[in-house]
Amino acid sequence: MEILGDKMTIYDNLFKEKYNIDPKIIEFVNRIEDKLQDRFKEFSDIAQYNQVKILKAMQEEGLKATDFNWTTGYGYGDIGRDKVESIYTRIFNVEDSLVRSNIVSGTHAITLAIKAILKPGDHFLSVTSTPYDTLQKVIGLRGDSPDSLINSGYEYSEIPLVNNTIDIESIKSYIQDNTSLVIMQRSTGYSNRRAFTVSELKEAVDEVKRINKDIKIFVDNCYGEFTELIEPSEIGIDIMAGSLIKNPGGGLCYTGGYVAGKEELIERAANILTAPGIGKDCGLTFGMTRQILQGLFMSPKIVEDAIRGATLFSRSFEELGFRTIPTSSDPRSDIVTAIELKKPEILEIFCKYIQFSSPVDSEFTPIPWDMPGYDDKVIMAAGDFIEGSSIELSADGPMREPYYVYFQGGLSYYHIKFALINLLNALYKEKLINI
Repeated sequence: MEILGDKMTIYDNLFKEKYNIDPKIIEFVNRIEDKLQDRFKEFSDIAQYNQVKILKAMQEEGLKATDFNWTTGYGYGDIGRDKVESIYTRIFNVEDSLVRSNIVSGTHAITLAIKAILKPGDHFLSVTSTPYDTLQKVIGLRGDSPDSLINSGYEYSEIPLVNNTIDIESIKSYIQDNTSLVIMQRSTGYSNRRAFTVSELKEAVDEVKRINKDIKIFVDNCYGEFTELIEPSEIGIDIMAGSLIKNPGGGLCYTGGYVAGKEELIERAANILTAPGIGKDCGLTFGMTRQILQGLFMSPKIVEDAIRGATLFSRSFEELGFRTIPTSSDPRSDIVTAIELKKPEILEIFCKYIQFSSPVDSEFTPIPWDMPGYDDKVIMAAGDFIEGSSIELSADGPMREPYYVYFQGGLSYYHIKFALINLLNALYKEKLINI
């Protein structure tokens, strides 16, 4: 076996031979990996803590093999479904939770949470600037849907960020007499900021409650679950939401979302999802209880690997002269890494080789297309076992300057590392990077 310094291992050699990788690329990535061991230990400690938290919740709720059975029809008496929601309630330290497979996305879960609070004529305020692209159409900032929140009689405003931080001092000036809700987006989304940490969100929460304790606070927790020791639900907010094909699904859950928070608000969200008088009592799980809970159990380790891989990407591209958000030394509060690629051809190659490195549909080449909910063409690589699962290895970005790619997920750190090696090898051969 060829030895490159003392870093070439038997699996490196196999990867080099099978994928025709330049040894300089493998050496480069291994060197970056060595520099990150202290950060990796931080991520491991968080994962272990969250693993124990989830295990204890399942034990305290008395999870049994018979809970994986499921009903038909209306879904009455589905003890597994109820057990899932009790476990989520305990993990997130809230009064109640709605965890359902017929919540079709994170955007759907967020919409349920917002509508559970607002009444026509109410004003709601985003303190984390403009929300993620798909929610802009829900609100009515883009598009012409008659069913948007603005067109349905709600008022909306947002506070710009200051140096990519929440403008705490300006919150009071934006709150109106009819403000009933403040919303916060934890994750990066398609923005040029890092995810807000839970402690940063808490500063804003405390300020809102100081101004008016009756104002409800919602946090979009998508991509953020189990990246820290605590969740936004533990800092005084009223309700939060997320997706089961992101972090808490652990790559096993087929679909679904959750809303967690104050009992009265969860009841209202359930009534919106089904119908008043039905609420949480009905709704089939379609045999997904096992996948939901097994995915949840595995999610701390999956999230750890995703963050390890994201940090490896960040540090590698930083040393190649690219700007990354967050940087490899920044605190992590979601699984998303944005890399400013500056050139459309680099964005396309990036997504092409993430797809090429995937276990599913690796032979396909992503191309930019008009994706529903977005104004710009979007290119997306997602060779996933579960279509649309953002906890699996994926990358996407809008075809607009400065050509950010948003990289996230990975069920295995080793897979993420190999994808990075494949990508850098392609960029090196195209003379788009120097190593």
